[in-house]
Amino acid sequence: MAYSKLGEMLEKGEFVLTGELEPEKTCDLSHTIHEAKEMAPYVVGANVTDSPLGIVTINSMAASHIVQREAGLEVIWQLTVRDVNKLGIAGMIMGAHALGIRNVLSLTGDHPALGDVTEAKPVFDLDSATLCSLVREMVDKKSINGHEIECPPTLHVGAAANPNADPMGAEILKIGRKAEAGAEFLQTQVVYDLERTIEFLTEIRKYKVPILLGIFPMKSYGIAKGFDEFVPGVSVPKDILAQWKSIKKEITDKKDQKEAYDNANYEFFKPFITELRKKGLLDGIHCMAVHYPRIFPKLKSVIEDSN
Repeated sequence: MAYSKLGEMLEKGEFVLTGELEPEKTCDLSHTIHEAKEMAPYVVGANVTDSPLGIVTINSMAASHIVQREAGLEVIWQLTVRDVNKLGIAGMIMGAHALGIRNVLSLTGDHPALGDVTEAKPVFDLDSATLCSLVREMVDKKSINGHEIECPPTLHVGAAANPNADPMGAEILKIGRKAEAGAEFLQTQVVYDLERTIEFLTEIRKYKVPILLGIFPMKSYGIAKGFDEFVPGVSVPKDILAQWKSIKKEITDKKDQKEAYDNANYEFFKPFITELRKKGLLDGIHCMAVHYPRIFPKLKSVIEDSN
C-alpha cells in the first residue's frame, strides 16, 4: 500500500528523482521554502536534513512539516538515531504522521564530536536498521513493543547505502540488515567512480529494494573543493576538480561561468546515469545539490535522455 507519491511511484516501478533541502541554523525557513518551490516541478519529493555533520540546525521534523505545507512539495524526513532514544523516536514517528509527513529516511547521524556542540552526549539507542524495524512495526503491526497504537502512523521508510565504503563487503551486509528490517527504498551516498558504482549496485540488487543513486552536481569550484575536503567518505576525482577550477579561472563573466558549470555537470552525469540505467541498476536519482535548484531542469533532461 502506498502512503505517498514517492511510495506510489516506486510501487509502480516508475523512475524517480528526489532532491535535498538543508535548513540551517535559523528559525526562518523562507530561503529553504523558496528552494523547495524551485525544485518542485522536477522532483517527486525532497529530503529535509537532520543536523548534518552534527551541527545544530532547526529541527528536521518541524522543517519538513513547514516545507511541505508552504511549498506543496512532498518531503522525506531525515531522522537520525544519534539524539533520541527509542521512546522518543516512537513518539516522533507518530508526531510526524500527525503533521502529514509520509516518508522517513532512517540514518545513524554524524557524531556530535564532529559538530558545534561537541559536549553533547550521543544516544544511539537504535541503529539505522532497528529504526527501520521500529517504523515497520508501528505501521504494519499497529503496535510498539506489543502495545497497540490506537491510530497508527502510515509512513514509508528508507535507508542509506554507501558505495564508497571500504571494505565494500561489510557495507553490503549492513544493507542486507536494513532490507531485512523493512527498508522500502535506498538512497546512496554520492559516488563518482562508475566501475565501483556498477559493482556496488550489482551486489545490492539482490535485496530487491528500490535504489536511488546519490549524485552531487557542483555549482562552483569552491563547492567542489569544500565537498572534497570536508564531507566524510567522499572524494571528488582530481580531473573533475581541475575542470571546475579551470572554469573559475578562465571564465570571468558570472552568467557565463554559471552556464559552464551547469553544462559540465550535464556532460558528466548524462553518460554516468545512462550506463547505469542501461544495466538496470537504478530505480531513481537522489540529487544532493543543496542550494543549486537551477540544475534540476538539466538533470530532468539527463534522466529523460537516458531512458
